[in-house]
Amino acid sequence: MSWLLSRWVVLPAAMAAIVLSWNLWVATHAGGVVEGRVVDAAGRAVPGAEVVLYGRSFVTNDERQRTRAGDGGIFRFTGNASHALQLQAEAPGLGRSERVTVRLLFRAQDTRLPTPLRLEGAPLRIGGAPS
Repeated sequence: MSWLLSRWVVLPAAMAAIVLSWNLWVATHAGGVVEGRVVDAAGRAVPGAEVVLYGRSFVTNDERQRTRAGDGGIFRFTGNASHALQLQAEAPGLGRSERVTVRLLFRAQDTRLPTPLRLEGAPLRIGGAPS
């Protein structure tokens, strides 16, 4: 029975346990949910702000989804299949946030932004481009 403590048994068993654990964790956290919050320059929630999710293609970031922030400035996207994305928010009279890049460990990883998207008050021109 001393062969059970051999490195030829312990190391492959440990590697198999790590791989199995990782795959179980990925399977339970791969719903494609992206959540966050939108605030104004003073840190107050901005309900109704429009939030855009951009997915990374080969060389560009293409718009994939849009949603509106609800109560408390909270927004939620579902069905994100990307592992590299960007988020940006805007609201009339409050301007647009910077694009925030989010890199995930795996495709469709559920994530919640650690910091809110902040509308900095940059005025918007007709057509949505900053002036």
